[in-house]
Amino acid sequence: MLTTKDLFTLDKLPQELQSLLDVTYPWEILKNLDAFTAKIQDQRLGKVHPTAVLEGNIYIHESAIIGPHAFIEGPAWIGEGVEVGHAAYIRGGVVLAPKAKVGAKTEVKRSLFLYSAKAPHLNYVGDSILGSKVNLGAGVKLANFNNMGTNIKIQGQDTGLRKLGAMLGDNVTLGCNAVTVPGTIIGVNSMVYNCVMVRGVIPGNSIVKLRQDLEIVSKTPLS
Repeated sequence: MLTTKDLFTLDKLPQELQSLLDVTYPWEILKNLDAFTAKIQDQRLGKVHPTAVLEGNIYIHESAIIGPHAFIEGPAWIGEGVEVGHAAYIRGGVVLAPKAKVGAKTEVKRSLFLYSAKAPHLNYVGDSILGSKVNLGAGVKLANFNNMGTNIKIQGQDTGLRKLGAMLGDNVTLGCNAVTVPGTIIGVNSMVYNCVMVRGVIPGNSIVKLRQDLEIVSKTPLS
């Protein structure tokens, strides 16, 4: 089983966020996230577009940018240099560490983005942890709910959670339209090809490929 220390570093992480990673297993970070976000006090210092909608307790660093028509339901913590794009939807207790990016029409729910983690294009990120410099391709979905309605297990270990997305180690990249099954863990420096459905625990420094057999046939010319 990959532990929190196997997946994430404290590099460039503000002091106030470092205790979030002080657990053995990565899914335990979500409990710390809940406790942290419950104490957030409303302080909106950044550049917020006048069409953005902000509700609840939200901390926004003075250098953060909130784009047009973004909707943020606190509690949320938005750090230095963070960008929240057009029509992004943030809810349920979210922490975005410095230089993180949530792009246009991306939805993020109860998740932690570490330094420079990015979900820039039409993504869904639910109950997940994105390590430093993680990048999600357009259309990537990190699914978080087991259709059977039971607790999510990882390598036979019960997480105690009915909702748990993906835990992506530092420098992981996912290609366009990839999907992770609830409870997926991907080790550091790994790459997932586009359109792959990923499940289970993927070791660090791996490439997850999808190879399709394409059939090309002649088309009758238009008359």
